[in-house]
Amino acid sequence: MALSLLLLCLLALSALAYVLARGKAFKSAGGDIRLLHSLPGYYGWNGALTVALPSLVVLVLWLGIQPAVIDNSVASMISDHAAGESNVGLVMSDVRRIADGLDLAVESGAMTEDYAGSIHADLTDVRGRLGSLGVALGSEVTQEKMRAAQAYRSMTATGNWMRTGVVLLLAFVGLAISYRRADKDFRARNFVEQVVKGILISAALIAILTTVGIVFSLIFNTVEFFKLYPATDFFFGTTWTPSFGGGSDLGILPLMWATLYISFIALAVAVPVGLFAAIYLSEYAGSTVRSVAKPLLEVLAGIPTIVYGLFALLTVGPLLVEAFGEGGILGLGWMKGGTAVMTAGLVMGIMLIPFVSSLSDDIINAVPQAMRDGSLGLGATHSETVKQVILPAALPGIVGAILLAASRAIGETMIVVLGAGAAARLSLNPFDAMTTVTAKIVSQLTGDADFASPEALVAFALGMTLFVITLGLNIFALYIVRKYREQYD
Repeated sequence: MALSLLLLCLLALSALAYVLARGKAFKSAGGDIRLLHSLPGYYGWNGALTVALPSLVVLVLWLGIQPAVIDNSVASMISDHAAGESNVGLVMSDVRRIADGLDLAVESGAMTEDYAGSIHADLTDVRGRLGSLGVALGSEVTQEKMRAAQAYRSMTATGNWMRTGVVLLLAFVGLAISYRRADKDFRARNFVEQVVKGILISAALIAILTTVGIVFSLIFNTVEFFKLYPATDFFFGTTWTPSFGGGSDLGILPLMWATLYISFIALAVAVPVGLFAAIYLSEYAGSTVRSVAKPLLEVLAGIPTIVYGLFALLTVGPLLVEAFGEGGILGLGWMKGGTAVMTAGLVMGIMLIPFVSSLSDDIINAVPQAMRDGSLGLGATHSETVKQVILPAALPGIVGAILLAASRAIGETMIVVLGAGAAARLSLNPFDAMTTVTAKIVSQLTGDADFASPEALVAFALGMTLFVITLGLNIFALYIVRKYREQYD
């Protein structure tokens, strides 16, 4: 049974459990709602949750475990000779593509199920036939890969049928249990509230465990990298010249310099513009202007970063070359091409304006009105009240917003990939092309990376370094906000 159809069946059974449990509980009270321990809806939700929750938990676990079990089983069928051509991971990738291609051919009617299960790679141009269906394979289809793909399809089909049976069995068992205990004396409200509390706790744990998983995946691969490459050369090296053929220099200092340089320029643009916009919108703009200007300003936050990157590459870069390049309007000859630190910094600053503005606006509006009224009542002008009362009171929150914007700037990828260039260098000239940590993470993991080489594993070391920096900025921002925020009654 297809996964979508199975989910529809679970939804239908949950709805049926809701109706049956609610009706039975109401009937056990003789139609008098006052005799029920809980409201009728709680009995219905008791039935729906008893059916849906265990079934969905098993379904999610099954979806996570089944592919890993099948991959391990099929991978054991691949000989050392076949794996030696590249590695087991790449061979398994081809096996999965072949299996998916055979499934697609059967669904489209290009092959029968019997033919797909008995086809021989040495007698048929399997790669050509699957290519005609839009399935691209990385290498020739050998008979060994074909047998592995057919085994993969068979195991997957068997696992899917077993999954359907187990999940539906649990759903029917839950339906029977919920119907049996739907009685006027059953504490349905307590049960439902405990289940909902458990769901909320589980959601919080998922978020925490996801973060922990990301950190550990970075740590393990970073440790593997430092086993192959000296940590001192990585953190203090001034040359970045990766070479997958060996003899690489992987010093992070040029990348960190460009990252911080671009972030500084971005904040130099975003902080004054965003802060002044927030002051105007919160203190001077009328309700009509604010209702129009604030949403328009926040539209910038919804623009994809790839669009900002294209804007930097096609618009801002050529404009800067026209002004600061050789033969430009100013005749300075500082800029050689459209990709430069200044290009990426200016566009990133535009992207961060709504971030700084929105947070600062909320913080300024949180200053109690009584402080404004007291200042004005003592004879201060509106501008003096803003400068001497409102901004000092909101300053810790504004500093926190700026630090959060800085961490956002440090982690930006697409704008710097398209706008800053690809040269890893240490230079004070903002019109030089440079590259950042995030850009190099992308480039080092692009293509068929060999994760046994330091040139590929360095991406995890770069990511770990960036993670520590942004985490430190976020923690410092929260510390500033909590330590210096004044509490108003």
